[in-house]
Amino acid sequence: MSKMFSEIEPPLREFIERQHIFFTASATADSRINLSPKGSDSFRVIGPNAVAYLDQTGSGNEAAAHLRGDGRLTIMFCAFDGPPMILRLYGRGRSLPHGSDEYAKLLVTVFGGEEPPGACQIVVLDVESVQTSCGYSVPLYDYKAERQTLKNWALRKGDDGIREYWREKNTVSIDGLPTGMLEVLGEAAE
Repeated sequence: MSKMFSEIEPPLREFIERQHIFFTASATADSRINLSPKGSDSFRVIGPNAVAYLDQTGSGNEAAAHLRGDGRLTIMFCAFDGPPMILRLYGRGRSLPHGSDEYAKLLVTVFGGEEPPGACQIVVLDVESVQTSCGYSVPLYDYKAERQTLKNWALRKGDDGIREYWREKNTVSIDGLPTGMLEVLGEAAE
């Protein structure tokens, strides 16, 4: 029931672009596995073997720490309407932190220069393989809208408040791994 691909073929790209949510999974050899849902309005296919998502500030920064330490990243999409399917992208990822030259370049070329409030990094995945599977057990759900809660929270915090939140909550993972946010904040890593 599953099929493997060496790249994101056009029908698979079309499937990805129709989805409203995706999930990321990352870990290092000695850390907890992090699994996070993301809104797909932040996701872009940038080539047959490359994707990126614009990550907003959250309660932690596990993916950045895991990518620095190990690099493995899996992204999963599920069809919650229409024909059933699960699609997984496997590969090596990297975090382009807010304020870096690479971040600024991709923000313009891939995201049209539109940066949501509280954006902290762009995660790029170099796709090594793609797997589809049946998705027969995935339930059907109706999409209503994107939540505005995180954007509103970031707007209320403002740029200084976001940077302070990064300092307090996003400099290390729950396992104590560095995320790279100290460098973004212009502070030396300990």
